[in-house]
Amino acid sequence: MDPVRNPYAPGAGSPPPELAGRDELRQRARIALQRLALGRPAKSILLVGLRGVGKTVLLDRMRTDAEASRAPRIHVLWIEAPEDRSLPALLAPRLRTALLKLSRNEQASDLARRALRGLAGFAKALKVKFQDVEVGLDFEPEPGFADNGDLEQDLQALFEAVGQAAQQGESALALFVDELQYVAEAELAALITAMHRAAQRRLPLILAGAGLPQLRGRMGNAKSYAERLFDFPEIGPLKDHEARIAIAKPAEEEGVEITDDALDSIVSRTQGFPYFLQEWGKHAWDAAHDSPITARDVDVASSIAVAALDESFFRVRFDRLTPLEKRYLRAMAQLGAGPHRSGEIAKLLDREVSSLAPTRSQLIAKGMVWSPSHGDTAFTAPLFDQFMNRIMPGDGWKYA
Repeated sequence: MDPVRNPYAPGAGSPPPELAGRDELRQRARIALQRLALGRPAKSILLVGLRGVGKTVLLDRMRTDAEASRAPRIHVLWIEAPEDRSLPALLAPRLRTALLKLSRNEQASDLARRALRGLAGFAKALKVKFQDVEVGLDFEPEPGFADNGDLEQDLQALFEAVGQAAQQGESALALFVDELQYVAEAELAALITAMHRAAQRRLPLILAGAGLPQLRGRMGNAKSYAERLFDFPEIGPLKDHEARIAIAKPAEEEGVEITDDALDSIVSRTQGFPYFLQEWGKHAWDAAHDSPITARDVDVASSIAVAALDESFFRVRFDRLTPLEKRYLRAMAQLGAGPHRSGEIAKLLDREVSSLAPTRSQLIAKGMVWSPSHGDTAFTAPLFDQFMNRIMPGDGWKYA
């Protein structure tokens, strides 16, 4: 088997050769964007799910679909929200780019220029509070316009001006935000308020985002009406037949067959999670000498695939943890895949639940765990319990 022709693509956000099982969600996004561009109401979409389910890939494909849309012009803004940047710092330069394009539209020019003046006031006023705000200023600020220094008020005024410019230019603006769970709650509240105002005014602005499962709860905590303003489709592992397509079709396109037993083995070992499917597909291809790829090839590949996941997908998260956070996760792994009650975890660690609350909160903030319901804790990465058992074997972790 030629490794150069290996079609599989494990990697953070790497598009798979076959995006199986996501057509319905892509169609929902296309319909929402086309309705918006025609001046009709459309709900924003926030994808939620565990790590490794392909949220970033799906969100990026939705962005590509929007850019290729034959509907009226859609201006696309793409943002990845890291843990150490403020929302205004991420938004400002992208809005500037979109507004400069709109300013070249004869119909929208005046409103786009006014919005650029608002952006200048927005950036100057909020730079005091959010010192990472940096954006080129093309116009002098308009006094009293989006420059109060209050993010919720100013972002609402700015989005309204941007939406009016897009509407006048017979276009729409789609904001795509990945890793939305890392945005601070006060900033989330401001974003929700601004999108709510745009929806009330029927302005052509839409938000498509993605985040870990706790995003739904964080949005509701930020603004109680968030659940009515957004759709929250849950992205999970692929169904068995979808997972088989994701593995078999790329191989077939290279003239390589995979036996049914091999496909069954890959689907079982990966539990249908797209990232893991790509990892197993890659190593099964490399392990096979020729077509067809067999269950024996998958057996050989599995130990290599697990080692690759341990050194990349899992290890990069493990290395960010404090010793107590590692012990907390190892206690969770001792109990199984989860979710687990806080009391059960504390009992294994011989600690009071209250004394471990800060550790649990920090793990949630780092995106390592989430709370499916009050008092429950679950891993955000599938199969992380197995990794913790491998990386911290035996009982020594209990006494570290």
